[in-house]
Amino acid sequence: MRFKSKVAIVTGAGRGIGEATALAFAREGARLVIASRTETELAQVSRSVAQMGGEAVAVVADVTDPANVEKLTKAAIDNYGDIDILVNAAGVYGPIGVMWEVDPDKWLQALHINLYGTFLCCRAVLPRMVEKRSGSIINFSGGGATAPLPRFSAYGVSKAAVVRLTETLAEEVKQYGVRVNAIAPGAVDTRLQDEVLAAGDRAGRLLEQIRALRESGKGGVPRELPAELAVFLASAESAGISGKLISAPHDDWQSWDEARIRDVASLPWFTLRRIDQFTLKPFLDDIKGKSKD
Repeated sequence: MRFKSKVAIVTGAGRGIGEATALAFAREGARLVIASRTETELAQVSRSVAQMGGEAVAVVADVTDPANVEKLTKAAIDNYGDIDILVNAAGVYGPIGVMWEVDPDKWLQALHINLYGTFLCCRAVLPRMVEKRSGSIINFSGGGATAPLPRFSAYGVSKAAVVRLTETLAEEVKQYGVRVNAIAPGAVDTRLQDEVLAAGDRAGRLLEQIRALRESGKGGVPRELPAELAVFLASAESAGISGKLISAPHDDWQSWDEARIRDVASLPWFTLRRIDQFTLKPFLDDIKGKSKD
């Protein structure tokens, strides 16, 4: 029960990774405020939490609306008296296709949900976290954040911006004991994969990747994996790690001991940087030091 008596807000909690994250936090004893735009989905997640013996307050909210976001913090304070953790799991792919053919309004809407919504939720919880000098924020990145993702420009651009927002915010709040990290969940089998299949040839190379996953019967990364990484990053086990982008399927975070966590926290690993001799120097020095040892 790593989060007994802790209060966690989870956005995008009605389905997919957000739902899995809410349930993972409930299993660890967190008292939840769960948010989504769909009331029926939230009701089902609330029932699942109750069956575990947990607590969840469901709030129908659009994360791009400042007034709606304020409802989340108010629900946490009114019902539980505190805010300890925020998980920003609300996100969309946005329009799929080459950039000059997609609907510009839908392109901007994707940035509003993925980036502006994350900004608003962080902004809403931070006064309380800064005041008590503790807290953890988990943001979800995605494909296109660290490498180009053709035909998903709104998604890739917004998710790269979420990582830079995470790194920047981590620096702003570190003096207050607040940690901010981002998760790359991997190819999780959610409704977003259904959108890729429905887009057909407009999805480009990603279409074949998703088809291969579905045909293999694996369906991709289980949604429980990024949810468990969120638990790890919000818990005392990862103390010291902030401003990092951790991959749920590719980084061996489950086996990190105290020494490895110190390395991750102190070096520019798992961050977005230009590759040149200056930014690489800390990595190369670290590797040289380890080779001498």
